Amino acid sequence: MSEGQRNQYARLGRAEALAASLDRPMGVLGVLFLFIVLAQLLATDPVLLAVLGVIGWFFWAVFVAEFLLRAFIAGFQWNFWKRNWWQVLFLLVPFLRFFRTLQALRLWRVVRLARFGGVLSAGVRGSRSAGRLLTGRIGWLVAVTAVVVLVSSQLLYISGSYTNYAQALHDAAMSTITGAELGADDVFARLLQVLLAIYSVVVFATLAGSLGAYFLRGDRDAG
Repeated sequence: MSEGQRNQYARLGRAEALAASLDRPMGVLGVLFLFIVLAQLLATDPVLLAVLGVIGWFFWAVFVAEFLLRAFIAGFQWNFWKRNWWQVLFLLVPFLRFFRTLQALRLWRVVRLARFGGVLSAGVRGSRSAGRLLTGRIGWLVAVTAVVVLVSSQLLYISGSYTNYAQALHDAAMSTITGAELGADDVFARLLQVLLAIYSVVVFATLAGSLGAYFLRGDRDAG
């Protein structure tokens, strides 16, 4: 291995070490950001919306700054971007909100895409944050399930499948946990229902496996 390659790997290692050291504070911000996005969706007061917007953009500026700092330490090399391309994607999605000004041109699909993208990116960051903050499998699974419920309910509300967010939250929770059918019957709700049913099966299988391993280990220890 050449000197240049060793230097590149060393810089990548330092960037990953920085990411590990910032796991907990960035994880807390990621979870808080998910609730900021939810509050923006439900708020109606213009002043409150403006305050939440400022807070949301501040959080996103912190996420971008953290990512760029790691990219700088890694020397902006190709391997860094190849490993973290999906983070770039989710950092760029919220900027679609600027297209809301095009609503006057009847480009409502772009506006809806921006809102969908914002919710999805917040959900991904929230689930990653849960992984950073929680080490136990059960605790992590509960946290991710809560994120899935919040994100799916927001998507159902944004898409127009539900006009009442409380009902969307209830149905999304039941579908995520038990695989129950959603109350809405449009195309998006049907597609989401299938995904949530699959997720509920995965959750049940994981919980069953974890509980089985726990009791099996207890029997062995007792023996």
